[in-house]
Amino acid sequence: MKIEINAVLRDAKGTGASRRLRHEGKVPGVLYGGKGDAKSIELNAKDLFMQFKHEAFHASILTLNLDGKKESVLLRDYQMHPVRNNIQHIDLQRIDENKKLSVKIPFHFLNEDVAPGVKLEGGVVSHIMVDVDILCLPKDLPTYIEVDLVNLSIGDSIHLSEIKAPEGVELTALSEENDPIITSISKPKVIIEETPVAAEGEEGVAEGEEGAAEGEEGAAEGEEGAAEGGDDKADKKD
Repeated sequence: MKIEINAVLRDAKGTGASRRLRHEGKVPGVLYGGKGDAKSIELNAKDLFMQFKHEAFHASILTLNLDGKKESVLLRDYQMHPVRNNIQHIDLQRIDENKKLSVKIPFHFLNEDVAPGVKLEGGVVSHIMVDVDILCLPKDLPTYIEVDLVNLSIGDSIHLSEIKAPEGVELTALSEENDPIITSISKPKVIIEETPVAAEGEEGVAEGEEGAAEGEEGAAEGEEGAAEGGDDKADKKD
């Protein structure tokens, strides 16, 4: 997928100038790297965001059309507005076709629903890594790397060393000392609601105390009745 973005040189610089650009529907940016000088640029915010939404925009060689001159670039950084979710600033790096790039690209997970651990055993998939750092020449840069879960059962996992990287691509996160887990399937957690035993015990004690109180009240009434009976006998004797 070839992606082309248009930009023009930006003369005004500084926080105030960038704020005015954003109000005009433009995104301030910078172009650097390679043999050229760093340049301040501006892009149409709507057109840029339409391209930005594609996953390939973040891990592909882009064609930048700057004032009619085209060159190959790579997205290096960007800032988003925390509330409006629009692009506030973008950094683009020129590409040297003969130098390797260090890039972070996403994983694409395949066959999650039909994995034995999910379909037959009711397990839950956990993605520990969703992307990976790679090193390669621009011509070998993949948009993503696939991870197939088709044979995974509960308790199984896939390590980075088990992934077949595309030709010319080095997984820089992988070493003899470090072979991280990418994804795994585990048993679902079962939440058991426990009855508060202490509360029931306290309730039983309370009921016992209430019963004892009633017993004492009954005994008191009996004593009162006996006292009244004694008074009646005394009256008769008189």
